[in-house]
Amino acid sequence: MRAHGWVGLGVVAGAEALLLAGEPTVRGWFTPIVWTGYVLFVDGLTARLTGRSYLTTDRVEGILVALASIGCWWLFELYNAPRFWRGTEDAAGLWWRYHGLEPNLFVRRVGYDWAFATIFPGLFLTAAVLRAAVFARARVTPWRPSPRLLALAVTAGAVSVAVPLLFVSTWLVPLVWIGWALLLEPLNYRRGRPSWLADVTRGDASRLLALLTSGAVCGVLWELWNYWAATRWTYAVPYLGSVKIFEMPVLGYFGFPPFALECYAMYHWLRGRLGADAGPRSPLL
Repeated sequence: MRAHGWVGLGVVAGAEALLLAGEPTVRGWFTPIVWTGYVLFVDGLTARLTGRSYLTTDRVEGILVALASIGCWWLFELYNAPRFWRGTEDAAGLWWRYHGLEPNLFVRRVGYDWAFATIFPGLFLTAAVLRAAVFARARVTPWRPSPRLLALAVTAGAVSVAVPLLFVSTWLVPLVWIGWALLLEPLNYRRGRPSWLADVTRGDASRLLALLTSGAVCGVLWELWNYWAATRWTYAVPYLGSVKIFEMPVLGYFGFPPFALECYAMYHWLRGRLGADAGPRSPLL
């Protein structure tokens, strides 16, 4: 593994040790610290397995992925903030809330953006490792969606991402975690952008399975590391909300695999809008 991968593994281990020892700074900043270490670790693994990574060969792409990660998660935060979009101060409309936040608003924003910047890189690098090491030969019967089915998916996606902006309800959380994938994946497929849907038309399931599994792996790690941190988040979920693994209601774990597909679709839609598809190098994942 590349040297920075070992550094990342050391950061994860060191952060865990200091967290358990009760070191206050690490306890307060644990999420961005440990996820930075994890991203370094899986980037090193990706470089070892594929010869490419965000920190060795695809640095500009790595920056784009991190920036897209910040921007897209702030979009999800706006879904979670009724007073901004939906004209109410009712905290009961919140889907998740943060605890133990830094009181200085500027420093808090740094912490937010630092943590948010690790979401897409963590998902995509984990998927790249899984695709190379586990799913490289995963094949399915080729399947091509009809134009009508693609149009139906786009319509369903548009409705799914719009409705939660109009109605304050924790029951609508699942729509946000699937809606952007339904809306944007068909558009990426039509435009010839990187797409697991395009892969399936060729009988290649490696990217799809890698992304789904990456979502599950990262989801468990998010909740595991969140549970012990001083600055953390909790959820308000109306269905089996009291049946939890760490802070996440158990049904919530089913949202992480499609969330990875959604993040992938969002990134490549944005990448295409910026004209990055015309670049000489294909994306890392």
